[in-house]
Amino acid sequence: MEIDPLVTLAGVLVGFVVGLTGMGGGALMTPILVLLFGVQPLAAVSSDLVASAVMKPVGATVHLRRGTVHRGLVTWLVLGSVPAGFCGVLILRAMGDGEAVQDRMKIFMGAVLIIAALAMLAKAELDRRRGPAPTDDAAAEVTVRRLPTLAVGVVGGLVVGMTSVGSGSLIIVLLLALYPSIRASQLVGTDLAQAVPLVAAASLGHLLFGDFQLGLTGSLLIGSLPGVYLGARISAGSATSALIRPAIVVVVSLSGLKLVGVPTGVLGVVLALMLVAAAGVVARSRRAQPATSATPAVSGPGDTPVEAVPRRP
Repeated sequence: MEIDPLVTLAGVLVGFVVGLTGMGGGALMTPILVLLFGVQPLAAVSSDLVASAVMKPVGATVHLRRGTVHRGLVTWLVLGSVPAGFCGVLILRAMGDGEAVQDRMKIFMGAVLIIAALAMLAKAELDRRRGPAPTDDAAAEVTVRRLPTLAVGVVGGLVVGMTSVGSGSLIIVLLLALYPSIRASQLVGTDLAQAVPLVAAASLGHLLFGDFQLGLTGSLLIGSLPGVYLGARISAGSATSALIRPAIVVVVSLSGLKLVGVPTGVLGVVLALMLVAAAGVVARSRRAQPATSATPAVSGPGDTPVEAVPRRP
């Protein structure tokens, strides 16, 4: 097994971002392998999925121990996503192995990345609109909508099996749209838990029928495992995470546009527009800060910060 130190370094960076923000994964690693390292799309998808199958259980185990996994949702998601993920690999296999197939894979992967970037933006907007996270009692009252949840699993499974993208970026947004009252931690924990069997099924399919490369996967794991751990240790809702999330959206968007064949000059224009939009958002948020910070100056029973309320044992 030949280890590529540059791929390992990329694994460290992507793993760190995933651990820090909970976003990225396949949406970052797969286009990096294709665009920067010249890996064929099918090999990139296969190797990234097998690496994810090793990493996903770590985060899922943490959430299971904390009780932030909605088991009913996981059950219905898995019923749809596991067979769909395996079928996604079979669909890829039926397309063949030629150069034309790899080119079509690039275009399809680019389209999925663009959709994933839009999904990340949609999640940010949904989070903003629903305001403060629901309480534990509100989260406990989430009623499983079986058929819609099953459909989310099927759609997410197919996309993940074919591109390795979507187990976090797409499925988590669809879940948030279906269950707006779910707690943020429970949303992430549920998504991570359902991703374990989904990625395992898709990985098995790629091991049997895909273009799995042991050296590539090993290089990814050597870097990404410590990267994920380090990012998770630092994260804790830091301001750095809030800054990195918009950067991920920009990178994923540009990667998707590049894969579908958008010229470099056009990408430069798109990047400039994104930076202008980001600067506008930052300026607007800074203007809103003085009003927010002035509110606690008026003492009253309703002004006690949430963090100051002691937790019940």
